[in-house]
Amino acid sequence: MRILIVCGAGASSTFVAQRLRRAASDAGLEWDAVAGVESAVFPGAQDALLVGPHLADRVDALRASAGVPVALLPADIFADRDGERTLALVRALLAAETTPKGTP
Repeated sequence: MRILIVCGAGASSTFVAQRLRRAASDAGLEWDAVAGVESAVFPGAQDALLVGPHLADRVDALRASAGVPVALLPADIFADRDGERTLALVRALLAAETTPKGTP
């Protein structure tokens, strides 16, 4: 599983990616989380996309170009020091994408 975390310049998303990798590893998941910029988003480049809160106005365009599940990160995500909240967010995102529409 490759997760791309996009922010403006890639600086703040680097911390989120590091924490997510650690939390996923601690949970026994073989996930790779990397930080990047908008130009790194294209179909086949990632399995899931997390978008920094300051790019909320770009999330629809990124969703259209990514072709994978996309989540807008909450504004306080940078306070997630152990990556557990981010891990839970990705798990929920992936679960929502695999649940058939109309299923409770």
